[in-house]
Amino acid sequence: MHSKKAKIVIAILLIPITIGILYCVQRLLMPKYQKGVIEGSFTEEYYRDEAPHDVLIFGDCDAYENIDPIRLYQQYGISSFIRGSGEQYIFQSYYLLEDALRYETPKIVILSVHSLQFDAARNESYNRMTLDGMRWSSSKVDAINASMMEGETFLSYVFPILRYHDRWSELTKTDIEHIFSKDITSHNGYYMRCDTVPYAGFPPQTPLIDPSFGDNAMLYLDKIRQLCEDNGIELILYRAPIEFGWYEQWDANVEEYASMHGLTYLNLCEYTEEMGLDMSQDTYDGGIHLNLSGADKASDFIGAYLTANYDLTDYRNDPEVASVYEEKIEFYEAMREDQLREIEQYGELKSYGANAIEG
Repeated sequence: MHSKKAKIVIAILLIPITIGILYCVQRLLMPKYQKGVIEGSFTEEYYRDEAPHDVLIFGDCDAYENIDPIRLYQQYGISSFIRGSGEQYIFQSYYLLEDALRYETPKIVILSVHSLQFDAARNESYNRMTLDGMRWSSSKVDAINASMMEGETFLSYVFPILRYHDRWSELTKTDIEHIFSKDITSHNGYYMRCDTVPYAGFPPQTPLIDPSFGDNAMLYLDKIRQLCEDNGIELILYRAPIEFGWYEQWDANVEEYASMHGLTYLNLCEYTEEMGLDMSQDTYDGGIHLNLSGADKASDFIGAYLTANYDLTDYRNDPEVASVYEEKIEFYEAMREDQLREIEQYGELKSYGANAIEG
């Protein structure tokens, strides 16, 4: 009898021990996104931010590589955060916005229109970089269901070990160091790059067969617009000052939609001269994305526009928020100096993700 009770007790004790071991193994095997392709860290970094945000920005690399929230704060007192991720699809932007509204209600949402070209997810790795970092809620459940491609399973998002069980051969020291904690890699969602690779021209674009956006993309654009209206949020449609990967016909579609619904379409490609943008100096990858000097020029333009047209709080006058931003600025300046020092030493960036994804 005692032997049977002992076996039951042991079995009961083994359950939480087994679960704990599996959890630790899962944490070890999941990508950490601390070096190289750091964009997979951006989604979860939002939850660690302590400042309120008047402006939330959503989208892919057109958002997180071309707008600098620290610059917006330093020059205009605007507190903002980019909820961006690599090739973020517009249905993911919707659920990330829905998720953010659980924590705060911004005055303005800026939405990159770049992802309107994709009617459905086309890369499981991008899905993971956006979705794995979301906190669990109905928004995450719906985001997963809207994003899953053929071959993906919902269960593998619930238990990522089912997806990453074969990463043993890829593990590095970084995986071990960051099993339970990760360093902040962005600046309010901004991906900093201080290096320069001048624009040297783009290959000819393939002609569009059908210039219209897909039904699903337009459905979620409507859902974002409606969600903003329901919460008293001003929605601004935004295009980065980047010519790569975009068509004039798509601009016409966005302009028509904005006009129809009384929205602002802030197309920065129309203001490159006013911004003083110089693609021989302001890009780190030949004109596909802006570097820090370019992002600051774009951010100055956006900050001036927002300040002139909307009633935003100058958080530089709020001691509590200013204290938070002092730490952010210290981290920002340290990374900038590290990157400049590395560029001077090696002629390129090696430790800050020189092979970043195109987003």
